[in-house]
Amino acid sequence: MDSGYGRLMAASGTFRHPFIPDLPGQEQFQGRALHSLEYQRPEAFVGQRVVVVGAANSAVQIAVELSGTARVSLAARTLVKFTPQRPFGRDVHDWITWARVDQLKLGHLSRLPSPRNVLDPGVYRAAFLQGQVDQRPLFERFTRQGVVWPGGQQEAVDAVVFATGYRPNLRFLFGTGALGTRGEPVQRLGVSLTVPGLYYVGLSGQRAVASATLRGAGPDAEVVTQHLARAFSQRG
Repeated sequence: MDSGYGRLMAASGTFRHPFIPDLPGQEQFQGRALHSLEYQRPEAFVGQRVVVVGAANSAVQIAVELSGTARVSLAARTLVKFTPQRPFGRDVHDWITWARVDQLKLGHLSRLPSPRNVLDPGVYRAAFLQGQVDQRPLFERFTRQGVVWPGGQQEAVDAVVFATGYRPNLRFLFGTGALGTRGEPVQRLGVSLTVPGLYYVGLSGQRAVASATLRGAGPDAEVVTQHLARAFSQRG
């Protein structure tokens, strides 16, 4: 890939390749199984029994929205943790931008609250406390008609919505040596560690907290272009 001055920049994004975990019995489930990317409106689930899988913002938002038209459980391996959306009267994103937390390098994350906490404008925690949505441990397996909960209880389910995140959309790099065993790019700060001349912009966790967002793409690209400039200058 590094013949002559050839370079390849992979900027295909992080949020278009949905990840769905492989759960036992999933292929036999006769209900509807979909990723949050496919979810559009709660009216499609009126009167149904729905399980939403996940514990982050998308899972909670979808579950609460669906609770107005369906009977909903949120199933996850971890408990949902809420963070107020507007501490001290300002949106948390305003505080993050003002304090430049979004530009902190990933090595500083251990000093911050978990980025997986659900931002709550005041309605999501209340919906759980009021019983509109109940949270359960992740079910053990699918059946033809539904799921089996921990402890062996079987329940008929109409639909399962997987709000389980995304993986980098880098399938075009399969077989090049650029990706690890789980399909993740082997890189540091947007520079491939295994394929000379290959660079990335827009990866989640590429450089800082804001990587893969609009606030992070520009600074990430600047780091990559600086590396490119040094590489060209060294080649004369």
